[in-house]
Amino acid sequence: MATDHADEDVDLLDAFRQFFALERDVLVLSLSMLAFSLAFQMTSRYVPEYMRLLGASAGVIGLYGSVGNLISAVYPYPGGAVSDRLGSRFALTAFAVLATLGFGVWYLAAVVGTVAVGPVTVPAWAFVFVGLFLAQAWKSFGLGATFAIVKQSVPPARLAMGFASTEVFRRLGFLIGPLLAAGLLAVSATFVGGFQLVLLVAIACGAVATVAQHVLYDASEDTLGKSFEGVAQVIDDLRGMPMTLRPLLVADTLVRFANGMVYVFFVIVVTDFLSVGFSGFGLSLRPDAFFGVLLGVEMVVAILSMAPVSKLAEYAGLKPAVALGFSVYAIFPLVLIYAPADQWILLLLFAYSGLRFAGLPAHKALIVGPAERNAGGRVTGTYYLVRNTLVIPSAALGGWLYGSEWTLSLPEAVGPLALPEFALRAGPELAFGVATAVGVVGVAYFLVFGEEFEAYA
Repeated sequence: MATDHADEDVDLLDAFRQFFALERDVLVLSLSMLAFSLAFQMTSRYVPEYMRLLGASAGVIGLYGSVGNLISAVYPYPGGAVSDRLGSRFALTAFAVLATLGFGVWYLAAVVGTVAVGPVTVPAWAFVFVGLFLAQAWKSFGLGATFAIVKQSVPPARLAMGFASTEVFRRLGFLIGPLLAAGLLAVSATFVGGFQLVLLVAIACGAVATVAQHVLYDASEDTLGKSFEGVAQVIDDLRGMPMTLRPLLVADTLVRFANGMVYVFFVIVVTDFLSVGFSGFGLSLRPDAFFGVLLGVEMVVAILSMAPVSKLAEYAGLKPAVALGFSVYAIFPLVLIYAPADQWILLLLFAYSGLRFAGLPAHKALIVGPAERNAGGRVTGTYYLVRNTLVIPSAALGGWLYGSEWTLSLPEAVGPLALPEFALRAGPELAFGVATAVGVVGVAYFLVFGEEFEAYA
């Protein structure tokens, strides 16, 4: 619904002012989303380390990342169909129950351990895959609707600030979750024991949020829509995507593919490859607990930088802000894998990593801005469907490179030509190096071909 205050500023505190003025049903849904965001963030970033200690190889962990990408790509469409067809209350309750059960399955993975079923042995880490399909269910609603609502409520020239307000509020869950996980891990004797405490807290958050939203959410004004129209609907949406989005989509896909190659290994790099803990200010943290602190530092920078960068975008345009975020995505893997094993260096690097979120509001504005007024949700859904589908294999490729031990050597001579000695070794350095190379290509493509949204030009 369009606002009568189109010329008013959208400032950093708007999200909080509007939050406390919301009707009860929207307030309940917002708190529920915050609870599940917190629960997922405090658990998901540690799952790769959990799997490693349960016996999973780097290739399996990479496959886990790709399965997560697959779920992110395919869940929104059926999730939206369920909401439209059966009503919001039923859909939201079902998604919440599934997500809470997913955290429970992750908890049971270490309790049950390896299981023999006749001649077949099911490793403990296999249960993590089962839990993943459930735990990500809460993400399957609301993406397109959120974009469309912001587009309808904020003047075109202020879209980035509108998204900044909502993102700052949502990211608080991303900040609190890892810090809470770090605290629980710090007081636990082992990582697995501490992570199971984290999972119990996530289960409690999910259960309380599920019951609260089901009891308090007023669904009396829900309308039931038509069912999903199938592949033809997706094809029509792809054909209807604004041409100005094509370069952004290509660059974004390359950058996200690069990040996807190594994202699941960030925790393992800190806890195992570099094995860096923290000591100072009367604290002594194991590497696993320190990783939660690093994520907290990253998110503090993200929250503090989004609004100022979005404000600058009103004068400099959306494209520079988006390019800033893309460049951080691209460069971070290389600087992390070659970083010295020093706690202060890692704190600085993860603070730098938080800047990748600075361009996120501008990025969202650049996606939804060119869409027709009543097509923001469809354009957003189509954009993310394409991007997330193409990014699916990235983690599996990264896992293969990270865990492989092959070496590619050039011959010492080709005919009369003498060649310098050269050997390319697979492993963490190659995986993270290739990721940065792919990301840099994406940044360069965007700088050359990316288009500015006319309201910011």
